[in-house]
Amino acid sequence: MIHEHNLCQPDEGKSCGACCGLYNYRDNSRQALAERLRRRTELFRQTSRTVKGLERFSRRIGETEPQEKLFEDIYCCEFLGFVDAYERRVGCLLHPGRNEGVDLRDSAFYGKDLCDGHYCPSYSQLTSLEQQSVIHSISDWYLYGIAITDIDLIKEYIRQVSDRIGETPRLSRVLENKQLLSAIGDFIAFRIDWPYRAPEGNRFGKYCFADAGYDIDRIDYESLGCRRSPYDRILVSLASRFQTIAELKHAESIIENNISRFAADYP
Repeated sequence: MIHEHNLCQPDEGKSCGACCGLYNYRDNSRQALAERLRRRTELFRQTSRTVKGLERFSRRIGETEPQEKLFEDIYCCEFLGFVDAYERRVGCLLHPGRNEGVDLRDSAFYGKDLCDGHYCPSYSQLTSLEQQSVIHSISDWYLYGIAITDIDLIKEYIRQVSDRIGETPRLSRVLENKQLLSAIGDFIAFRIDWPYRAPEGNRFGKYCFADAGYDIDRIDYESLGCRRSPYDRILVSLASRFQTIAELKHAESIIENNISRFAADYP
C-alpha cells in the first residue's frame, strides 16, 4: 500500500535524493555532496534542453566528478541537483516541474517511466506515524534523505518509545508537541553525529561494502564480554564501533536518555 504523503518532496524545507544514488558515493559527506549538487545545478542552467545538450551535460559530469561508489550496482544519477534557490531541496533537474512542463527524464539512465513510477520501500514499510515523525522533526535535506530511508532505525525507535510509554504514540499528539518532535529530531541526528560511528570509507548505516558487495554489520558483543544490547538494532544502524564495554554502556546511556526524554514529554 502506498501512503499518500510525498516522502520525496514533503515540503519546501527538505527533500530526498537517495533513490538517485545521492549517498552512494564513497565520499558522501554533507560538504562533498553539497558541492557536487551545486556544481551540477549551475552547469545545468547553462545547458541547452536538447538531446545533444543533455548528452554533453552527462559526459561533462562523468569526466569532472569523482565517481568512486560504495556499491557499484546502484546507479548515481548525474541529473540530481538543487531545485530551489536556497539549496534546501535536492531533486531531478529533468523533471517537468523544473522545465516549464516539459519532461526530459528520458535523457536519464532510468528513463521517465521508471522514475515516475518508483516508490522506495519507505512508502510501504513505514507507517504514517513513522513517516510523519521524520518529516516534521527534520528540516535538512542531507539528514532527511538519510533518515527517511533508514527503515530499521525509525521503526526500532518508535518500538522502543512505545514500549516505554505503554502504547504506540498517537500521531496527533506527536505533531502537536514540540518537545516530542525535538526529541525525535535529536535522535535522528545521531545518524550523522554519533560519537561511536565507524571510520568513514566502507560503511553507510548498517551496511558494510567491500569488493563490489555488501553485508549487514554485526557488533561483536562476545569480544566486549557482554550480552547483546537491547538497543542493538539502533546501534548497528548508527554504524557503531566499540573498543571497550565502557564505550558501549555510554552509547546505550545516550539512547536511553533520549527515549526517557520522549516518554517524559509524552502527554
